[in-house]
Amino acid sequence: MSTSPSSWLGRKARDFYRRRSWQVKSEMLGFFDRLAYAHAQELANELMQSYLAEDVDEVSLMYNEFRSVAVQRVKRQQLLPIEAEAAEPGHGTAGGDYLFEPSPDAILASLLPRHVTTQVFRALMESVAGEYGARMTAMESASKNAKEMIDVLTIQYNKARQERITKELLDIVGGAEALRQTVEA
Repeated sequence: MSTSPSSWLGRKARDFYRRRSWQVKSEMLGFFDRLAYAHAQELANELMQSYLAEDVDEVSLMYNEFRSVAVQRVKRQQLLPIEAEAAEPGHGTAGGDYLFEPSPDAILASLLPRHVTTQVFRALMESVAGEYGARMTAMESASKNAKEMIDVLTIQYNKARQERITKELLDIVGGAEALRQTVEA
C-alpha cells in the first residue's frame, strides 16, 4: 500500500484516506456550496509546488466526470507531468517550422499554471455538477415515492371511511328494523 503524500477535497475523499495508510499533506472541506475559481487556484498552486519541489513524482486528479444528470463516472486524469502528444505528420514542432516569441520556456512558464488551474477548476465544477445531478435525481425519486405512498394511503383511508359509513348505515337500518318490529308487535 502506498504512502504517497495526498491532498484531498471533500468528505468522501477524507473518509477514504482515513481508512488507508496514506500520508495526507492537506485537506480542503466545505467549499463546494460556494465554489470559486480562487479555490482551484489555491489547490493548483499547492499541487504545482509539491511537484516542482519533487515531493511527488506525479499529480493526478480523481473526480466525478459529469455525463448527464443521472450518470457520473469516476475519472482519473494525470495533471503533472503533462504528457506530450505526438505531432501529426506535416505539422511543425517547436524545434522545426515555428518561431516562438517569447521563448518556448517563457510561454510554458506562463501557460502551465493556467492550464493546471483550469483543469483543477473543471474537475471541481464537474464534481459539483455531478453532486447536484445526484441530489436532483434523489429528490425526484423521493418525490415520486412520496406521491405513490400518498396515493396508497389515500385509498386505504377512503376504504376505512367507507367501511365506517357502511357500518353506521347498517346500525341505523338495523335499529330502524328493530323499531318497526316492536311497533308491529
